Amino acid sequence: MAIKVRIPTALRKLADGHESIDVEGSNVNEVIQSIKAAYPALAEQLVDDKGSVRRFVNIFANDEDIRFLDELDTELKAGDEVSIVPAIAGGF
Repeated sequence: MAIKVRIPTALRKLADGHESIDVEGSNVNEVIQSIKAAYPALAEQLVDDKGSVRRFVNIFANDEDIRFLDELDTELKAGDEVSIVPAIAGGF
């Protein structure tokens, strides 16, 4: 099932400049595995060697942070959208 993945500007160079890509997957983990197959350098920025989402990356499934859902096991269906959002840190 096709899932649209939105790529942030900072990571587009790792996805051949694409703003979004369509990949297969029934959950977020499968989507990341599909990204890894097509764009391994992009996947390295999303998850660590253990397969956990990196601390500085937020992943949203249909505008919901997967950390508040089922994390990588968050189920998806055809037409759903996954957004990759780099964490923004700041201060004074």
